[in-house]
Amino acid sequence: MRLEAITWERLTEHLAEQALRTTAGDGGGRLRIGVDGAPAARPGELAGRVAEALRVRGRGVVVVGTGGFLRPASLRFEYGREDPDTYYSDWFDTGALWREVFGPLEAGGSGRVLPDLWDPVTDRATRSPRVELPPGGVLLLHGPFLLGHWFPFDLTVHLRLSPGALERRTDESERWTLPAYARYEEEVGPGDAADVLVRADDPRHPAWSGIG
Repeated sequence: MRLEAITWERLTEHLAEQALRTTAGDGGGRLRIGVDGAPAARPGELAGRVAEALRVRGRGVVVVGTGGFLRPASLRFEYGREDPDTYYSDWFDTGALWREVFGPLEAGGSGRVLPDLWDPVTDRATRSPRVELPPGGVLLLHGPFLLGHWFPFDLTVHLRLSPGALERRTDESERWTLPAYARYEEEVGPGDAADVLVRADDPRHPAWSGIG
């Protein structure tokens, strides 16, 4: 796939404008955008940039990170604290994301989204209040492994790091997760599955595929 150099600022503007041109696939009035990438690729930063650009354009926005939807420690660490297969398939509570984030945004839904569910530090429910996303608003969900669960996104962005860059930019204490990302590449092929591919090996000089 041919990629072109771009700045983060221009990328943000392109994504915000594309969001304004995109209609929800289920006929509802709320758009759902996924920003997929390993933590080392900083998908939350791009989601925050796009959210701010959309707010300036008058859109209501809710930003949700999958890090707030982890399963309890007893489930995450059932096979040890550093098991990459469990990290890949069992750390994130996809059922709760469907129920608490995507469900309220369906056509005719309340629009009241739960921004997070579980605090991994205290290993307890966060009890955060729901946030209402008005009709015409945009959800930005960011985190790893987003494209393997049939989430009903209307626009998806994948931040790709080469294996070498991923290893360099992942903290040593988290490098046990690297096989999970290799498995994700092999089983899902996120670079091909996403609407927009962004190569982020050098955080100062991203490149992108354009919007397919």
